Amino acid sequence: MAQHARPGRPRHTSASTVPADASSAGTAREQILDAAAALFAEHGFAATTTRMIAERVGVRQASLYYHFAGKDELLIELLTTSVRPSLEAVRGIESLVPDTASAAAALYLLASVDVETLSRTPHNIGTLYLLPEVQQERYDSFRIERQELQEIYGRLGFRAARAEIRAAIAEPRLGELLIQVAEVVIQIRRTRRPDAPDADAVASSCLRLCGCSDAAIDEARSDARSLLVGA
Repeated sequence: MAQHARPGRPRHTSASTVPADASSAGTAREQILDAAAALFAEHGFAATTTRMIAERVGVRQASLYYHFAGKDELLIELLTTSVRPSLEAVRGIESLVPDTASAAAALYLLASVDVETLSRTPHNIGTLYLLPEVQQERYDSFRIERQELQEIYGRLGFRAARAEIRAAIAEPRLGELLIQVAEVVIQIRRTRRPDAPDADAVASSCLRLCGCSDAAIDEARSDARSLLVGA
């Protein structure tokens, strides 16, 4: 799939129009994103204004607009951080099957990486996945990347699944279920910080959904750790 332009990049602006308080662009972007994530989580997307975000950071509203066109661009950037790291990692993971890794080990590793990604997103931004705004066309870049990740879940899960599971459920539906299992970490974060046992429980649950036995899960876990060491 062709790579999409990175959402939220600064608009082309001549040096003479760069705001004085934007001299530290990387830091300013990170602070704006963090403030937006916090306010979206606290007040909801619709109730949060760019003025509120600028005030939370302590910059002029014009400085925010230098980095981001508006709230939608901020939310796209934040949502993308909850998908893209997993997607970039899994593209490499999938290429290892079947020569270097089993599909079960690759699925275990994918789920583990996805849990880690979702555990790191600022202010649990994954809770905003179901916002009505995210279904709008301007959010296509995020939804396309999440769909690609879901399809890889489906392909790996279908290859790892027992014959009776493959006979009972289509690959796309299996992908839908598997990505939802991984995204349970979003709900866990509402009450506590996810940890390594959570990642193992999620990854193991993905394999159980594919009909893998405990012995097969143990082998996949061991193989996945070997892949990490060799990476």
